[in-house]
Amino acid sequence: MAKKKKLNKQQQRRLSANQSRKLSRKNQAPEPESSMLGPALSGLVISRYGQHADIENEQGELKRCDLRRSVRSLVAGDQVVWRELLDGQGGSDGVVEAVEERKSVLTRPDYYDGLKAVAANIEQVVVLSSIKPDLSLQIIDRYLVAVEHMGAQPIIAINKIELLSADELTQVKNDLAYYEQIGYKVYFVSVKDDIGVASLLAELNQQVSIVVGQSGVGKSSLVNILLPETNADVGAISDNSGLGQHTTTVARLYHMPSGGRLIDSPGIREFSLWHLTPEDIFDGFIEFGQYKTCKFRDCKHKDDPKCGIREALERGLISQSRFDNYHRIIESLAQDKPNRFVEL
Repeated sequence: MAKKKKLNKQQQRRLSANQSRKLSRKNQAPEPESSMLGPALSGLVISRYGQHADIENEQGELKRCDLRRSVRSLVAGDQVVWRELLDGQGGSDGVVEAVEERKSVLTRPDYYDGLKAVAANIEQVVVLSSIKPDLSLQIIDRYLVAVEHMGAQPIIAINKIELLSADELTQVKNDLAYYEQIGYKVYFVSVKDDIGVASLLAELNQQVSIVVGQSGVGKSSLVNILLPETNADVGAISDNSGLGQHTTTVARLYHMPSGGRLIDSPGIREFSLWHLTPEDIFDGFIEFGQYKTCKFRDCKHKDDPKCGIREALERGLISQSRFDNYHRIIESLAQDKPNRFVEL
């Protein structure tokens, strides 16, 4: 008898996922007939939970709705068309039938599931970092590339400054001064001691914003200060790994007293960019374009002769950190990209 071939971990995961999808389809309840539903209404997605979503209607009421199987992607911030379930049976208030065209979408590449949307119709992104567990300019640059690609306005916020001495804070501000020079707004805050938060809050007025950053940088704590009534769960730093523990499991939209909207997103320990092209990455480093006077069209901006980017670096017009991070991201594209890639 031939020996049965042993599956590797990736094959086992795919097999398990396929079985789960088949079981999910088998257990799905029949979709309601049109005669059981009211007229088409507009709604705003507050949060998504599997095949259900909390939808805010035009009167500001929250409705728990099922999703049509034709709704492929739905996230906080989406504008939708939904219909109320007239008989009130089945434990839901209605059905989401369609998603309006998005003005912008923040996506998070997932190695096994492809490109996953995190939030939609975002106007402004607060890139939150902290001096603990680590202040990584490379991670900040990765987020900035993603935000520039989606077409939103980025804001950089550095949290936990209460842990720094005066000299250390001065050094951190010097490290971030270059970002201010190239046009980014940078805020230094202490969510714990409520330092600088009011100034950051003013930036969110009348905007649809999302707070992104690695786990443990203080996103949920920031939301609790901006919106005390939400009482978002706050996690601690893991003693073993030094990384933040996940506290927010799904993205959720909150209305702010100022009239703006704020989305709290799940913690992301690494923000991969393998779904972007090298040209997208280059465009994400907004200061590079003005120095692109390279002799060769296919210049890699590294050791190529007569490279405008390299010349700008040598003249001190581009920071060494940003130059290095650009090449680290470019090098990571081929290494990180999975064999299977699904784009929403």
